Amino acid sequence: MIDYPEFASMVQSKLPDEGIISCTSPSNIALVKYWGKRPVQLPENASVSFTLDQCKTETSISYKKRDTVGEDFDFELFFEGKSKPDFKPKIQIFFQRVEKYLPFLKHYRFVIKTSNTFPHSSGIASSASGMSALAYCLMQLERKIHSEITDSELLQKTSFLARLGSGSACRSIEGPVTVWGAHADINGSSDAYAIPFPFEIHQNFKNYQDTILLIDKGEKQVSSTVGHDLMHGHPFAKERFEQASKHISKLKEILISGDMDAFIQIVESEALTLHAMMMTSLPYFILMKPNTLSAIHKIWKYRGTAGSKICFTLDAGANVHVLYPESEKKQVLEFITNELVVYCQNGQYICDKIGLGAKIV
Repeated sequence: MIDYPEFASMVQSKLPDEGIISCTSPSNIALVKYWGKRPVQLPENASVSFTLDQCKTETSISYKKRDTVGEDFDFELFFEGKSKPDFKPKIQIFFQRVEKYLPFLKHYRFVIKTSNTFPHSSGIASSASGMSALAYCLMQLERKIHSEITDSELLQKTSFLARLGSGSACRSIEGPVTVWGAHADINGSSDAYAIPFPFEIHQNFKNYQDTILLIDKGEKQVSSTVGHDLMHGHPFAKERFEQASKHISKLKEILISGDMDAFIQIVESEALTLHAMMMTSLPYFILMKPNTLSAIHKIWKYRGTAGSKICFTLDAGANVHVLYPESEKKQVLEFITNELVVYCQNGQYICDKIGLGAKIV
């Protein structure tokens, strides 16, 4: 594991005895996708994402100092009010990875309570919001111990820690647009953590809307972790990573200039390329459903006839993220209600927009 001494921390002799910290952190939707990683949780290519607003995880951690420092971590986990022992291994691995940066972890007993405002494991990045929320809570405790930590240091270290739990989680800490992965055209970009897009975003993309069509709310047949691993030895991996890098260079200029037609082309190409990588790996797999394709064709048809700037993107799942400018909100929601809801499981969809990241409750 690569060392990052700038994020190292020392245990203080005087630690707070007990308390509770609550926060929320949103999911995010990548415009240029990250698919394929190297140890530990480092991206094979940089990515750019919209931070969401309503699709978020609410997490509270209560902490109580142990009488003696334990050999292992001591925590309980509750998801939506119920004990979730099957989630514990992921938290255990996360704690092991971050302990050198948060050395107080074995000094406390934690009770972690978490819930989502959206369906778990359905192609909305629940690991992104969940791990970023947990990292944000833990960094608030770190700040109680080290009060000299500045706001910018806290956000950067939170993103760094969140990445060690789930790669895309590092993009959820700030908003509205974040970049994760070192890229020559993005000053300050890093593989170790995400940064806010460091340029002025054109008015066209302010308050951008994302309506998520819940095509299939079930568990994914292949986890993102497995999917990322299948990029090792993938016949098109090298070309894909080069394509992503070129797309980021183009998207940078698009977000600055406000060219919405070029935005549509990049975003939809990225969505389809992500799923093309899944379909051409060994073993191959398909996360899209027939209704995913039906919704995409309807979006294309509507865009052509209405002259709309609507477009779609996909995450690692069947659900469709319908992206459009705020100026078209009324017309697009009518279109969704009239023509796309029929493809949603139980007619369900989520109206969201781009947001600003994690916050204390």
